[in-house]
Parts: sequence; C-alpha cells; structure tokens
Amino acid sequence: MNDRSAIVASGDPLTSDTAIQIMKQGGNAYDAIIAAGFVSVIAEPTLTSLGGGGFLLARTADGYAKIFDFFSNTPGKGHSAEALEPHFFPVTIHFANSDQDFNIGLGSIAVPGNLKGFLHVHKKLGLLPLKEVLAPAIDAARSGVRLGRDQADFIKLLKPIMTLTERGTQLYSQDGEYFTYGDILRNPDLANFLSELCHDEEHSFYHGALADRIEQEMQNGQGLLTKEDLESYQVIEREPLATLYRGRRFLTNPPPSFGGALIIDALHYLETYDLPTVGPFSPEFIHAHAAVMMEIENSRIHGGQENKTPKARVFTRGTTHISVIDREGNAAAMTTSNGEGSGYIIPDSGIMLNNMMGEDDLHPEGFHSAPPGERVSSMMSPSLLLENNEVALVIGSGGSKRIRTAITQVLSRIIDCGMEAQEAVESPRIHWDGEVFQVEPGLSDNAVEVIAQSGPLKLAAVKNVYFGGVHTVVPGKSGGADPRRGGAVRSYSFAKP
Repeated sequence: MNDRSAIVASGDPLTSDTAIQIMKQGGNAYDAIIAAGFVSVIAEPTLTSLGGGGFLLARTADGYAKIFDFFSNTPGKGHSAEALEPHFFPVTIHFANSDQDFNIGLGSIAVPGNLKGFLHVHKKLGLLPLKEVLAPAIDAARSGVRLGRDQADFIKLLKPIMTLTERGTQLYSQDGEYFTYGDILRNPDLANFLSELCHDEEHSFYHGALADRIEQEMQNGQGLLTKEDLESYQVIEREPLATLYRGRRFLTNPPPSFGGALIIDALHYLETYDLPTVGPFSPEFIHAHAAVMMEIENSRIHGGQENKTPKARVFTRGTTHISVIDREGNAAAMTTSNGEGSGYIIPDSGIMLNNMMGEDDLHPEGFHSAPPGERVSSMMSPSLLLENNEVALVIGSGGSKRIRTAITQVLSRIIDCGMEAQEAVESPRIHWDGEVFQVEPGLSDNAVEVIAQSGPLKLAAVKNVYFGGVHTVVPGKSGGADPRRGGAVRSYSFAKP
C-alpha cells in the first residue's frame, strides 16, 4: 500500500466498509469514523449505543491533536435522590467459564454522551454534510444487518437484558423467536430518529421533546436520569497524555480516565528490556510483559493511578473500537461502550441506554453514592504513535481491564519486533488479573514455564473476548482487526494526482 491509502480497522465488516465508503465520497478520517460509529450501534448492538459514552483521539495531518471526552456523567440533577429507591437489580449472565451478575434497570443509567460526542466531532473536524455521514446508518437500520457469529453470540448471552422490556423483545425478536446467527436485525425507530437528526441534530434528545419523554419515564419507573442532566451535558476537549517510547511519541487518553496513564507506565518499564533483539514469542519477550504487568498492577492497587483520582467513577466493561487513517494523513481512534445495556430503550428511537451506574467497579463507596454531574472515568485508551512527527500507529481496544495489557502487547510486537499488524493482533496474549496470569493458547512450553515462574496461571482453552478486541492501523502499510470480537480491516488506495 502507498501513502495514499485509507485504512480502517473496527469490530465489524459493515462498520469498516462504511468508513471506507465515506472516504471514497470525499470525506476525511473524521467523517469516516463518525459515520462508522453510527453504523456500529446497529452492527454491534451489545457493545455500543448512542445511549452510551466514549472517547475519540484525533490527530490531523497538520499536527493538531485532541482527545474528545464524551463519556458518561453521574445522573440525578434536579431531584432529591435520597427520596428515591432506584429501579435497579442484578441479572445473571452465563458465560462459558463462569456466571457473572450485572446490575440493570432505569436506576443503572448514567448520562449518555455518544450522540453528542459524534455530532461534536463531526461539526468540528468533518468535511461532508451530516446527511451524507448519517446515510449509511439510516440505510442499515432500515434495511437491517445480518447477525454474524460473534454478534449473535453476544446477543444470546445478554438475552435477559436485551428483552427486559416489551420494546426490547420486539426489537430483538421476530415472530416470537429471539434473534440468532444469520437473522436480519432491523431497527426502524432508529432509522427514523437518525433521519430526523439530519435537521434537528441532538436538540430533541438532549433538550427537546424526547428529553421530556425520557424524564417522564424515569420519574414513573424510578430512574435517576433527568432532563437537567441531559441539558447540562457537555463534550470535554482535553490535551492527550504523551510520552516517548523508543524514540517515538505516544499519545493517549489523559486523566480523569487512567487507562492511558497505566499504558504509559507499562511502556516506560518495557523500555528497560532489550525487546527489539528477541522474538515476539520468545520466553524473554513474555517474561518482560509478565513482569511489567505485575509491577503495574501492584502500583495501581497500592497508591497507583486509581488512587490519584479518588472522585472518578471508573467504568471498565465491554467496548468496541475503531481506528482510521485517511489519504491525507488524518488519524482517528475512537472507543465507545454501552456497558451491557440497562434494558431500557428510549421510546420511538430504538436506542438502549447504558447501565454504567450499575457497575461495581464504578462505585467502590457503594451504588448511587456519587453526586450528580461527575464525569465517569474509564480504562478506555484510544491511542496514537508518532514517528518523525507523522502518525505511525493508530490503536485501541475493548476488554475492560485487559484494554491496557492488550494494547501494550500488540504495540510492542509491532514496534519492538517488527510484526505485521494483523499477526500482532492475532498473537496469543497474557493478562495478570492481580491473582493469576490468564494465558491464551499458542505460546511455547518454555514461554508458559516462564510465566509460571512469575506467578500462578490459568491457560484458556481458546482465544476469546476476555483478552480484548484490538483494532489497529499502521499508515502506509496495513491494519489489524481482532478476530476475538469479529473485527475487520478495510483499505482503499486512491490514485495519485
């Protein structure tokens, strides 16, 4: 591929196809990633939603770099929370290796930011009219998307949440049968909502009639989200957190989120190892990453990054990511999430709101203990690497607390070991969870033995979503999309003028 190539890596083929389509129409990386973001809420409905939150790291060809923080706020402005018993309860999700409880209901909903964030970034950095950017999502919602294996599995897992209400049951079922692999998922309410958005932008959702309906249903159903929460919500523009790694400049998500800071700490430790002289699967490489993981986790727990932001409410659940580079050299990395979803779908919109107030990681002092209006923190870490002042890598991941270890391992294999992006993404990963090393299959016996010398380990039977979903782009070369989460790379080489 030449330097005139546009490359996209995301969590779904339709999401990546959309970004390429928009760039073929004359859009830049920001038109492309926002169009893809709107499509992702249809193609990846269990991982993201316009009712969720996220972050976008932009770096333009002329050197402008900014983090757009449109993650969630804690809700409850304008009413007395102590007088309310929130609609809030656990559901048990049966994963392959264990069961896990998630808290859902109207009382689990935090103030959503994705919609406002998408529109904010497009207005500031996009080139195409909003109507063109929204067109692929409108078509996908109306015509429907065929559920691939990964999304069908996710929908099956989260059935108790997706069908909590009659609106959810209608959206995710046909003729009384819950959707499964190969079925076509349509969302006509979302198609209509997006069509109106071309003229109304976010006014109805955050300020108008739809906000009134949301507040009324919250009041009737013991939710915490208010119209004042929606009206006062703002996208925050931040300077990226930056460091050097082996002579290259690394940009990532700054505080109050701390996933980026933990990645930077890991990179500083990795620089003390001579990784460029060893192989990407060698015991030496694996030992270095295992040792760094233990060191970072120890410092995180004992006075590390989390303790430096005591007011931050930390969100670390399921996410999806998109990386884009356009032919001009504009780069964008965007990570978004809806948690597992609250089960509540906004009337006449097809939008399920998040359950970020129901995450135990968020609320170490107890559920609903935080005052309204606080920005929720996150492990999400959309990141870029610059070499000679040009973008050399665009990267990000889903995967809860595995986000930082997944990004670090993939980045190291590409930069330190010279691996191609897709091979680096598919390579087996490890993760220290504070008690045991979780290890994917595919490492040599010697490498596994090195890990066992560092701490107890558990060998996974197969590579799976637990270990993240890294989607990365190396400009002028290739991309890597994570098969653990149904990822897809797309590229297009523009003719030289």
